[in-house]
Amino acid sequence: MTSSRVSPLSLNQFIVKEHVGMFKAANNFDIFDPATGERVLECREEKLGGFTKLLRFTDYKRMTPFHIEIREPNGRTLVEVKRGVAFLLSKVEVFDGEGTPLGSFKQKFLSIGGKFDVFSPEGVVLCTLQGKWTGWDFSFGLDGVEFAHVSKKWSGIGKELFTSADNYMLSIDPAIEADSSLRKLILAAVMCIDMVLKE
Repeated sequence: MTSSRVSPLSLNQFIVKEHVGMFKAANNFDIFDPATGERVLECREEKLGGFTKLLRFTDYKRMTPFHIEIREPNGRTLVEVKRGVAFLLSKVEVFDGEGTPLGSFKQKFLSIGGKFDVFSPEGVVLCTLQGKWTGWDFSFGLDGVEFAHVSKKWSGIGKELFTSADNYMLSIDPAIEADSSLRKLILAAVMCIDMVLKE
């Protein structure tokens, strides 16, 4: 008997809530369906070495490696996001739950407001993330077409989940197919915007 369960990756809107803490080294998030309030995904950085944890509390934080897993609440990993030590510009690699490459991100040099390209495994630019820190507002697009949008402003269904400045909304164009690797790449990029661009 085959399961008819819908993948959470097929949703077009997500509320992302960051785990906050004064002495928090790892990047951990819970991801909710705003229509139901249900936690549909979790983002965890559990494979963090002791030395890297120490560096996360220093000025070298933005250079530290990371290994983030995006998984369902039942523990099934859907996406892995990995970066080695970053000296000048970040290159982040993204894999599916079986370890197959989905693509990568490369930071744009001297970009204003924050910008990086999202590549296929073959090196083709699929879209560009561009935004401004003043309003924490980012867009994924290519050739004038927007594929997804990330913002800390949200007044729709599920707004009661929006309780602090560490939460934000991801909206993905319904035209992007539910099983598209681009959806996974966009979600992976959102999980590490802070690490790649801001911090």
